[in-house]
Amino acid sequence: MSITKKMIVLITISLMFVIGNIANAKPPEPKEIKPFAEDWYVTPEDIIRDIIFPSIDKRVMKEYPGKDSATFGWESHRIVGIVYNNNHSYDISVRLRVPDNSKIPLEYAEDLVKIRVSPSCDSPKIGCSHGFKVEVIDYEHK
Repeated sequence: MSITKKMIVLITISLMFVIGNIANAKPPEPKEIKPFAEDWYVTPEDIIRDIIFPSIDKRVMKEYPGKDSATFGWESHRIVGIVYNNNHSYDISVRLRVPDNSKIPLEYAEDLVKIRVSPSCDSPKIGCSHGFKVEVIDYEHK
């Protein structure tokens, strides 16, 4: 065997041992659990979307029955308005992009949905007594 063939065999055997050790290696145990927010930047809009997403999802399914592309393909485009009401609730208007036609992949309808979020409140000082509630109060097809 020539020297180059011996080197190739030696390198191949070495790689087999190294790769075998990597495959069996265990990840290190975390020393402390960090809160999720330390590593990620979260905006108030992200928080609002997390709260209202399930209600919008149910309403899109109701507005587009039998259209899987709309049910699974809709996306929140942007929040267009937040209004504080005197009953200690908020009306949040969100523009949605909903796939309009499953045969044309990049064709979207822009719908507008208005959600009322009522945070839980039990305070005689500000005159409210209700639990947390999220409800769709208006849905417009554009």
